[in-house]
Amino acid sequence: MRIVIMGCGRTGAYLAKTLAGEGHQVTVIDRTSAAFKRLGDDFTGELVMGTGIDEDVLHRAGIEHADVFVAVTDGDNTNVMAAQVARQIFGVRRVICRVYDPLREEIYRNLGLETICPTLLGASRIQEILSQ
Repeated sequence: MRIVIMGCGRTGAYLAKTLAGEGHQVTVIDRTSAAFKRLGDDFTGELVMGTGIDEDVLHRAGIEHADVFVAVTDGDNTNVMAAQVARQIFGVRRVICRVYDPLREEIYRNLGLETICPTLLGASRIQEILSQ
């Protein structure tokens, strides 16, 4: 699979390394070159510096050939905007968007975006542990 990941923080870097290790073609986009250090020297994917809501940056990342686009920056608005661009402008088949704010997550999910909300996942897991 051809996967473009926007955001090379802890989640994006871990995901990129794992998916590349499984044999997927992975491209990572981040605003700062320092973020790419999280990937290590053995990362086999491609790196693109820039903002993932910029169509030129997305072109450099090969978005038009992507099977999956994952938006995992630390900004909900950036993630949602990039996810919409990937889906609506470039027609990426599968788009996954991290949204920290539970209220926004529900709204964007209802609009058809595939969302992940770490806030809800974490709270649910804590409740589960407490009920054991």
